[in-house]
Amino acid sequence: MSSCSTKCGKKAVLKRPKTGDVLCKECFFEAFETEIHFTITRAKLFKAGMTVAVAASGGKDSTVLAYILKILNERFNYDLRLVLLSIDEGITGYRDDSLDTVKRNRDDYDMPLTILSYKDLYGWTMDEIVAEIGRKNNCTFCGVFRRQALDRGAALLKVDCIATGHNADDIAETVLMNILRGDLARLNRCTSIITGHGDGIARVKPLKYTYEKEIVMYAYFKQLVYFSTECIFAPNAYRGHARVLLKDMEKIDPAVIMNIIHSGESLTVNEEVNMPTLTKCSRCNHVSSQTVCKACVLLEGLNRGLPKLGIGKSSKAKKMIAEHDKKKYECSSSAENKQCICKNDPVGNSIDRKNDVTW
Repeated sequence: MSSCSTKCGKKAVLKRPKTGDVLCKECFFEAFETEIHFTITRAKLFKAGMTVAVAASGGKDSTVLAYILKILNERFNYDLRLVLLSIDEGITGYRDDSLDTVKRNRDDYDMPLTILSYKDLYGWTMDEIVAEIGRKNNCTFCGVFRRQALDRGAALLKVDCIATGHNADDIAETVLMNILRGDLARLNRCTSIITGHGDGIARVKPLKYTYEKEIVMYAYFKQLVYFSTECIFAPNAYRGHARVLLKDMEKIDPAVIMNIIHSGESLTVNEEVNMPTLTKCSRCNHVSSQTVCKACVLLEGLNRGLPKLGIGKSSKAKKMIAEHDKKKYECSSSAENKQCICKNDPVGNSIDRKNDVTW
């Protein structure tokens, strides 16, 4: 390979997929880190004194994110307190192994780590859910539960925001997915670098404009420890189709990734289109665009032996849940402890009438 494009005099060791520049390791590190710093400062992702939870899975994206934030925090004096937050979905042979990598990151980067599990939060592991629902639609459960689990973890840790490892490829794939699904609401917000701040805890994407291939290169040349095995349930995910389409287009023109992101950023919604408004779930009190959030609908289906209840159109699920809640409050309660076990509830969930807790 020729000499470095920066004229530093060193021999180039790689060609950047994003720009086509041939660079030595040191110049690549500087360009990579400077671009992420520019993204952070231009979008004003952080403020001095904030506590930031890094959503850590042990994969390349979250590992590089944690490392980069530590480096930039020290180099540019962001004055951030960084912590790691991991979610254990309960996938044998995948998540249990990747969590070992997260624990290694905890030690290497000197960041406190908190791990929350689906089993503790919802009473189900993904292995158990897949046994009920099968290999189709299982990613719907995992995605919905994971998003809410991160929110719960962030609230527990009382952090100011959550930093996720979504990279440019991920965001371009999401744009394509929402176009293919005709999901205007998600298409309108999926390119936002800051999301969820309406619920009190924002999510930020410092790697929004960073190519996946360059993240892999950075991790390789920095010799970072990360977990590279794909989730055993991922081959059945709808996202996989968008990924294949994006990779095929990237072979023709590497700039297509940024072009898709910029197109998504430029989209405006016609004022006549009715967009969902955010409210609070009547059951778990988490942010939702529906009276009962998707996580509670899916969990209700699992607990009632109807795992497909929350899949697809929601009208049937809404009707069943409304009838179920009505029957719950028609049952008699004990005057002594103000609790009852509703005979009409096949799961036998306890209702605390004093605090109106339904799970």
